[in-house]
Amino acid sequence: MSAPLKERRVPKGLRRGVSILPVLFTTGNLFFGFWAIIKTMHGQFEHAAPMIGIAIVLDLLDGRIARMTGTTSEFGGELDSLADVISFGVAPAVLVFRWAFDGPMERAGWVIAFLFVTCGALRLARFNVQRNVIDSRYFIGLPIPAGAAQIAAVVYAAPEGVADRTVAMVVGTATVCLALLMVSTLRYRSFKSFDLRSRRSYVHVVIIAAVIALVITHSQWMLLAIATLYTISGPFMQVVSLFRRRGDTPPPMVPHEAH
Repeated sequence: MSAPLKERRVPKGLRRGVSILPVLFTTGNLFFGFWAIIKTMHGQFEHAAPMIGIAIVLDLLDGRIARMTGTTSEFGGELDSLADVISFGVAPAVLVFRWAFDGPMERAGWVIAFLFVTCGALRLARFNVQRNVIDSRYFIGLPIPAGAAQIAAVVYAAPEGVADRTVAMVVGTATVCLALLMVSTLRYRSFKSFDLRSRRSYVHVVIIAAVIALVITHSQWMLLAIATLYTISGPFMQVVSLFRRRGDTPPPMVPHEAH
């Protein structure tokens, strides 16, 4: 065996250690999702919503780290899906139920919350089946972390809870729409092709810096705006594509030549 090949060989212990990294991030995702449920049960909505946000960040990191270290595996993918059901399905459903429905519309509220969990689980199951056969630049249907982010952002912006039945009905309608968007066939940008190592213009750097500064100084409303813009981006792109198809002019008719 040649020397260069020996140098490229990674020790078995190192490979085992590297493969633990994404699992640790997934476990952290699950931990903060579970912690959000505990905070919600105690009525601490202002603390529960950020816990879901931290779980989303960890969920974004575990997949990227697994791809960067070449440690993607079926086990990691299945564990990630199970953690996502808890952190982005059960946790936001319990949060929105206690925040908006527990009192004004309790009976309908638990049905709406359960619908959100069910659609989120279906969304994850469909993603696991189609992950290798669809365009990686897009998600089919609203990703479950984005649905959870939308609920968490609304609660984070107004953590005092909902007491009015009319407002609770509006929240219930919005939650049903989120659930249906997750199982829809609308396309959402995945941003997997976005590479921080690639060169960017100064304008992009300034915009990114401005967004980060606004998130730090006005976190509640900026996070709500970002989550809402991403949620409505799927229907918006669908409407734009429909108008583009209608705007396409048919090819001109070519008369047959007489023989």
